[in-house]
Amino acid sequence: MAIYAIGDIHGCLNALKTIFQQGIIKEQDKVVFLGDYVDKGADSKGVLDWLLEKRKVFDFEFILGNHEIMMTAAKSSPQKYAEWVQNYGGFHTLYSYKMADNLNWMNHVDKKYWDFIDSCLPYLEIEEFIFVHAGLESNKHLDEQNEHHLFHKKYETPVIYNLGKTVICGHTARKNGEIADFGHTICIDTFAHGGMWLTCFNVETGEFLKANEKGQIKKGKLKRFSNTMQNVIKRFFH
Repeated sequence: MAIYAIGDIHGCLNALKTIFQQGIIKEQDKVVFLGDYVDKGADSKGVLDWLLEKRKVFDFEFILGNHEIMMTAAKSSPQKYAEWVQNYGGFHTLYSYKMADNLNWMNHVDKKYWDFIDSCLPYLEIEEFIFVHAGLESNKHLDEQNEHHLFHKKYETPVIYNLGKTVICGHTARKNGEIADFGHTICIDTFAHGGMWLTCFNVETGEFLKANEKGQIKKGKLKRFSNTMQNVIKRFFH
């Protein structure tokens, strides 16, 4: 069983489908999505529909993102609604539901979508890996982490959470389309909605598959994983 993480989708349905069409991810593999399924991209509803359908077949885990938090908050506050629509790309989500001019939109979004958001996890720990949307504070137990750090704080240069753990996160968009590997933390938000890539990352091998909305793909492996394997081979044969 492989363990994969997929970065911020932001309504980029074609990029998401393209990743799975490559046949690399098997039904028995664990796939952890790092949040921000909605907003900014063209088809947030389509992304949620696809995830809800495919989780019946694949072993999916879903992390909560700040955009899901904002969408939920927009239901009950005119101020939060205005902020979501104007500053967070929420109008793209409303367009995908064909509710751009519907002030009662929250009551016309099917309950299954709200249930999905409510079911998303604040973080997930699997072996030596911790999956989270934004990042973690140092020297604080997972259940003591501040919500601002979990969901909202931009980590251009993440802090070390725990030397025995590797944090896999998204949220802080890497606008050059490249995975940001800090050793202790790996950020795989590679700016899918901005014309770059949606990244699927094998956390154990360092291999990655990227896809964009045009259906193009790019494969590779993080440099330090290749170097580690070369060092192991050298030690074995010498």
